[in-house]
Amino acid sequence: MRLTRLILSDFRSYESLTWHPRARISVLFGPNGSGKTNLLEAVSLLTPGRGLRGARLVDLPRHGAAGGWAVAGRFATAEGQIDIGTGTAPPGPTAGTSAWGQGLPGAGSGPADQPGDRPLDRPGDRPGDRRVFRLDGEAPRSQAEIAARVAAVWLTPQMDRLFQEGLSGRRRFLDRLVWALEPGHAREIAAHDTAMAQRNRLLAESRPGDRQDPAWLAALEDAMARHAVAATASRSTLVARLNAALAAGAAAPFPPAHLALACPIAERLDAAPALEVEDWLRAGLAATRARDAAAGGAALGAHRTDLAMSDATTRQPASLASTGEQKTLLVGLILGHAALIAEARGTAPLLLLDEPAVHLDPARRTALFAALARLPAQTLITGTDAEIFAPLRGTAELLRTGDGKLLPESGF
Repeated sequence: MRLTRLILSDFRSYESLTWHPRARISVLFGPNGSGKTNLLEAVSLLTPGRGLRGARLVDLPRHGAAGGWAVAGRFATAEGQIDIGTGTAPPGPTAGTSAWGQGLPGAGSGPADQPGDRPLDRPGDRPGDRRVFRLDGEAPRSQAEIAARVAAVWLTPQMDRLFQEGLSGRRRFLDRLVWALEPGHAREIAAHDTAMAQRNRLLAESRPGDRQDPAWLAALEDAMARHAVAATASRSTLVARLNAALAAGAAAPFPPAHLALACPIAERLDAAPALEVEDWLRAGLAATRARDAAAGGAALGAHRTDLAMSDATTRQPASLASTGEQKTLLVGLILGHAALIAEARGTAPLLLLDEPAVHLDPARRTALFAALARLPAQTLITGTDAEIFAPLRGTAELLRTGDGKLLPESGF
């Protein structure tokens, strides 16, 4: 799978840009704030989800732009050429060389705008402000249809302290790993969270002495239990497969990481059938309604899962490791995950590496560049100093970012 063309319209710092990657590895360099990460984010938004920054919809249009934004990518795949576009729906049909004209013709909502398929929606969004997808010019039935065709894996500086901060970031990181192999996983998470939000609201609106609707609560708790068990089973499967791949050397020459879930649902699934675990979770939710109403949220569910990582050789937890050691484990994890995707799907994912050389010593940087040269994956990698990427000379293309432009550098 290769990204052969990228078109941006009023996205972040880019008013208009058309780029045709010429090499399997593209090095984007320039000073901070020159637009390097914006390009990686644009590519990441061609897959479902909120992209590598987890940005809000309102943050994506170019400052001063009159309308919305659009990103379109053309991919060469084993099944042929496909065009994927995303952005805010334009006010009417457009054409020309913009991203909407090339990848996102038409306007209005469609099947891709259903609940659970609008990762950038916020309460109060107008229908025309919603983020939509187009697949070969048509609205896909769901975002899983996009995920089944294109996968991307990324590493950002914000992930350097992933295992020293809150669990919500680790859970999102885990779900992105799962999603790349099981596109339907996002629907399970969305359905669970929707049912949980409705249950939370129903419990919060009940005053002391009110009679709650037991049938409604039971139905919401049944939905939470079913989707939580399905999502947890997918998470557990991914962790087991990735641990096996890393133990077999998929991350070499980086040290193999070992992942583990901190999750009572996963613990139950290790010892009991899924239907039995669903029954246990339904009973637990019913028994904790009063506590959950007072706390303002459910104590049980897929939203309580945490991810732990350690060095498989030394057993040192990532939470106790230095920033450089965490970065080394994460780089190996990303490379191992990419190899697992390539094996499972028959095609490697896009690798989006934002400032990956930061916190790596010279030996680890050399090892990373050698691994990228070997991997059969298209890679976009950023940095502020072009000389750091000298080991990729003759293998990669070098492009300078700045002033809303992307300019190739000769002699690399």
